[in-house]
Amino acid sequence: MQRRIVLQAVLKRLDHPSADQVFEAVRDNGPGISRATVHRTLDFLVNLGVITKACHPGRVARYDATTENHHHLVCLHCDRMIDFHDEQLAELKIPDTSAAGFEVQDYRVQLRGICRECLDRTRKDAR
Repeated sequence: MQRRIVLQAVLKRLDHPSADQVFEAVRDNGPGISRATVHRTLDFLVNLGVITKACHPGRVARYDATTENHHHLVCLHCDRMIDFHDEQLAELKIPDTSAAGFEVQDYRVQLRGICRECLDRTRKDAR
């Protein structure tokens, strides 16, 4: 039951919530669901392939209900992640990493910059 509540909380969101954001969403709906339970459940759902985990340096892990291959736009001001689909990125040739003893199983591209809302806010502040 707790796993279902956590999964539903992720599926309802259009953004890429952190574990803490998921916890905030479920704590009133699922009495007895602890922060640790949410973390374990999210990891369990990632291992099942039901959701994906998006990480970028210096930030908390985020969870994504969209499991098909796609990429992300990451705002450097507000930390927002936006799904981004691009055929050229989807067709990138994966380099041979066997000499490094590494087997690539998946890839995601993150384009980092400033989202529209932050750009608009910056322009308004400059006036």
